[in-house]
Amino acid sequence: MAAASVSLVVAAGAAACGPKDGDAKSGGGDARPHKGGTLSVLNAQPQEDFDPARLYTSGGGNVPSLVFRTLTTRNRENGAAGAKVVPDLATDTGRPSKDATVWTYTLKEGLKYEDGTPITSADVKYGIERSFAPELSGGAPYLRDWLVGAADYQGPYKDKKGLAAIETPDSRTLVFHLNKPEGEFPFLATQTQFAPVPKSKDTGTKYEEHPVSSGPYKVVKNENDGEHLLLERNPNWSAATDAERKAYPDRIDVRSGLDSSVINQRLSASQGADAAAVTTDTNLGPAELAKVSGDKTLAARVGTGHFGYTNYIAFNPKVKPFDNPEVRQAIAYAVDRSSVVNAAGGSALAEPATTFLPNQKSFGYTPYDPFPAGASGNAAKAKELLAKAGHKNGLTVTLTHSNSKDFETSPEIATAIQDALKKAGITVKLQGLEDNDYKSKIHDVKSEPGFFLAHWGADWPSGGPFLAPIFDGRQIVKDGANFNTGLLNDTSINTEIDAINKLTDLDAAARRWGALDKKIGEQALTVPLFHPVYKRLYGKDVKNIVISDWTGVLDISQVAVK
Repeated sequence: MAAASVSLVVAAGAAACGPKDGDAKSGGGDARPHKGGTLSVLNAQPQEDFDPARLYTSGGGNVPSLVFRTLTTRNRENGAAGAKVVPDLATDTGRPSKDATVWTYTLKEGLKYEDGTPITSADVKYGIERSFAPELSGGAPYLRDWLVGAADYQGPYKDKKGLAAIETPDSRTLVFHLNKPEGEFPFLATQTQFAPVPKSKDTGTKYEEHPVSSGPYKVVKNENDGEHLLLERNPNWSAATDAERKAYPDRIDVRSGLDSSVINQRLSASQGADAAAVTTDTNLGPAELAKVSGDKTLAARVGTGHFGYTNYIAFNPKVKPFDNPEVRQAIAYAVDRSSVVNAAGGSALAEPATTFLPNQKSFGYTPYDPFPAGASGNAAKAKELLAKAGHKNGLTVTLTHSNSKDFETSPEIATAIQDALKKAGITVKLQGLEDNDYKSKIHDVKSEPGFFLAHWGADWPSGGPFLAPIFDGRQIVKDGANFNTGLLNDTSINTEIDAINKLTDLDAAARRWGALDKKIGEQALTVPLFHPVYKRLYGKDVKNIVISDWTGVLDISQVAVK
């Protein structure tokens, strides 16, 4: 996931946990979920581009996953169990060839669209192919790199022959041919690009207005590009073919473009339709959380989740004085993580980080701290390293950050770092930029500053999509959006990434990702700061709360209402 894309999973979402076991499946009162009623979703960001080709989701997304089924999906369970990939349209998570360059899937029997017509392997192939069309861009980019002969493919509107890398020998079988071994292909198959689209119903850029549903709900209204979505039951969806989605409510009413404070006020009051409301993208802020925590009734309606996400300091070693590893190490020692956590909203909303990988088993989390400075930093050690680097009288640097009030790359975090580094003799000048200017500056190798705040979220819960975009030298983009902020191009690291990608044993792969994280961390190209914690209110009539480590947010496919 791109650094600013948490809302995808969004843009939302570390050892995660949902509510306590006693209330994990309830919203108070009678804990048994029942069918019926209308679930309201109150969001800040509209569900734009509601087309499976254009959506950039993880695990199939939250609202999108109600309409679009994919070959595989995320396991809809609390905590770590929810970080696993499971079958969806397919009978299993995929059958790899010996070298993981060919993946075969078989569709379940009895799959139907909302109009009752059968879902076929050709529909899944076509759905993938249309995601390559320039006018439908926006989805995850992996397929263009992974599929044989796909690099220059322009989609079925311009190239009627389609992708030879995807074979459909019969109506239920798909065979994918990859350029290189990819043991995590089952994770990629959770993206909405793998949702079936019937060619005869494809209306191009207008498809988002009424996409043909393969999930438990169909779109009956899409106003203002996703600002208001109304979903009703798909009568041809069968729970017998779908072990993941519960589909308790009769209707899902999604309203977006709301101010975050208004969303939390409405969920707190829980009046009228808002009693059966949730949010999939709005956290409680520090002040709101303090108020909620003091009210037992409200506190019982807060879901807690952790998504694979890290906020960190990034260095550009091409810019002085950050070309000197001892300067980078000195800053790592000087950082006061306790003050950074406080600036992010306190320990209830942020957990200190010393590893780049999130602290979840699925990522391969391996505890390490190459520059141990304790909770509040080690100014003496930082000064010692600065002296070795030729800065015994200290130095002055500029820290670039966003002016957005996101408690991640914003002024509060920058100021906490500024104060901590001052104790080590480092004067930090702050360069705050409007968010679009900030993103443009830090993701362009020509303008990337030497010292700035950044963050990264995972496309799926594994070390691969977390480490490779940031540290694989072959992913440095010179004429576009670049996320390898340290401009690292180390042959041994690139080779190890390739070796891990060949593994279809994901537990073994996770251990290797953890070891690689430690190796990279010792180079001090980043200083991990904290992993966010998500605290979100839900209405008093909402039941069956499930929050997985995959998304870190309430899964609306599991929710029931009174």
